[in-house]
Amino acid sequence: MTTDVTTHTDVTTHTDVLIAGAGPTGLVLAVDLARRGIPHRLVERADRGFPGSRGAGLQPRSLEVFEDLGVLEAMRAAGGPCPPLMLWDGDRQTGEWDIILRAEPTPAVPYGEIMMLPQWRTVEILAARLEELGGRVEFETELTGFEQDADGVTATLTRPDGATEAVRAPYLVGADGGRSAVRRALGVGFASEPVDERAALLADVVVDGLERTHWHVWPDAPGGRFMLRPLEGVETFQLVARHDDSDTRVDPERDGTTEALQRLIEEQTGRSDLKVGEVHWVSAFKPRMAMAERFREGRVFLAGDAAHVHSPAGGQGLNTSIQDGYNLGWKLDAVLRRGAPDTLLDTYATERMKIAADVLGMSTRIHHEDDAGRPRRGAETLQLHVGYPDSDLTRELRHDLPEDALRAGDRAPDAPCEDPATGARVRLFEVFQGPHATVLALGDAEFTVPEWVRVFRPVDVDGHVKDAYRSGYFVIRPDGYVGLATDDAGDVAAYLAALSG
Repeated sequence: MTTDVTTHTDVTTHTDVLIAGAGPTGLVLAVDLARRGIPHRLVERADRGFPGSRGAGLQPRSLEVFEDLGVLEAMRAAGGPCPPLMLWDGDRQTGEWDIILRAEPTPAVPYGEIMMLPQWRTVEILAARLEELGGRVEFETELTGFEQDADGVTATLTRPDGATEAVRAPYLVGADGGRSAVRRALGVGFASEPVDERAALLADVVVDGLERTHWHVWPDAPGGRFMLRPLEGVETFQLVARHDDSDTRVDPERDGTTEALQRLIEEQTGRSDLKVGEVHWVSAFKPRMAMAERFREGRVFLAGDAAHVHSPAGGQGLNTSIQDGYNLGWKLDAVLRRGAPDTLLDTYATERMKIAADVLGMSTRIHHEDDAGRPRRGAETLQLHVGYPDSDLTRELRHDLPEDALRAGDRAPDAPCEDPATGARVRLFEVFQGPHATVLALGDAEFTVPEWVRVFRPVDVDGHVKDAYRSGYFVIRPDGYVGLATDDAGDVAAYLAALSG
């Protein structure tokens, strides 16, 4: 598959991975590659990071990913819990409602609830982490063409002044959004259908006179459901106005001015005491679902919204995209640095396409359920049960397991324990953290493992490791999933060899 390559300078620069699109997906992948020492370029056609709050809900599984990447503390400092809903009928409060099931942390699940953080802040924190690791986002740099051959991709980058640059890389990742230029250039189909024909206005705006303790919802506002949610760490609210009339056309420039939003709030809430201040960002959308026919085409990968687009209901789209980048990073490392076969990269597509399809179905169902009454998000939205039981990388070699037993392909649980080498109290997530794989040995067998694998034998002082894992030997993939589960220590070396080629 080829595309036209714009005329460029005679000099061709080289890198290992070229990433188009510096949203959360591209940034997660770039951070993961940077900590692994993989040369890469991250280019973004815009002149700054994403400015809006759009994907504001970070599910517990994403928080675990962010802990591994070294950004969780910054995100927790900037974010906060999902507030309870205050329901309104005009200027009259009609009750409170919790949209999520509250859950305390457990030894196996350290983050039990969704955390709210505006997407622009997530992007800022990831970009800062990338810079700490020696990388950067190349803003105002657009991928305008590429061609691929058996050995790699040659791409053209274009800047606002028309200057171009040729870049040669073994692999290209299109993380450039729902209108992905990479996907279109590949000719990969993108089956799309509306989830809802009703248009919605989304804005980040200062609103004076409204308490910041709740997510304020007018379910029966005159024009359609209307919501104002206080954003974490800033003075703005996220405004969502859905228009019940499917013929209504929303124009962000016309409908997103201070004056227009003031009128909208008064009409929808019946409150004249709420005063609109500065408008930081405005967008319009109609919920839709879409998925690419393939996530890999030769040496080019699609990730995030370039591969799948979700309804915002249930807070799944951003979180699924984060997992795309996290899944792909360690596999690129294995192929580029450890001699693993290129076919390992095929598992990115097979693993993530099934997950994307399942999540698309769930988010669409939740969207329609929200119209039926008071919505509540259950455990299925937390992404803790997402796994790869049918992957070519999954080996469950134990027998007669209880129904509720952890299995290969599942997310590897956390557990407090003791490090036998130091006697220090640690969590398994601290042991897993980093670019390596881990052999969790709950037996006495000795291992010789390659340098990218760590062997850990926990001292299970409180019994939490046994509660989560029972017994046996487990290979924990670098992305925190159980690749191998066995009672025979001899299976470990063969499994690791398969990952390395």
